[in-house]
Amino acid sequence: MENASKALIIAGAILLAILIISLGIIIYNQAAAVAQDTNMGQLTINKFNAQWTNYEGNRVSGAQVNALLAAALANNTSEESADRKVTVNVDDPVSNVTPDSTSYTRVPTGNMYSVTCQYGSSGGKKGVVDTIDVVKQ
Repeated sequence: MENASKALIIAGAILLAILIISLGIIIYNQAAAVAQDTNMGQLTINKFNAQWTNYEGNRVSGAQVNALLAAALANNTSEESADRKVTVNVDDPVSNVTPDSTSYTRVPTGNMYSVTCQYGSSGGKKGVVDTIDVVKQ
């Protein structure tokens, strides 16, 4: 009788140890998946922002601004997510591109412009280029 009770106690301890190890592995795998998703999200944001920050600067030609306007319109037309649509505000109001724009007016190519990117601060737009301001110099 004494041997049987000790065998049951040992078996219970082994099952408890297996359960604790299994829970540890499950928690580790879930934490690793969350960390990986966060990094991929940041890489995606960086890639999206790079297409707009390439135009940023103090002495941007009118031709580059026209290319920016065309890229913004193409992006807004193809993107389904509102978080990935950008607004371009040009000091010439006819040239603005908003998320629901279907066309834009080209700016004069002989002028120089200052281009600044503004980033979203909340929700799905946090850290993502939201608005681009273009000011004639």
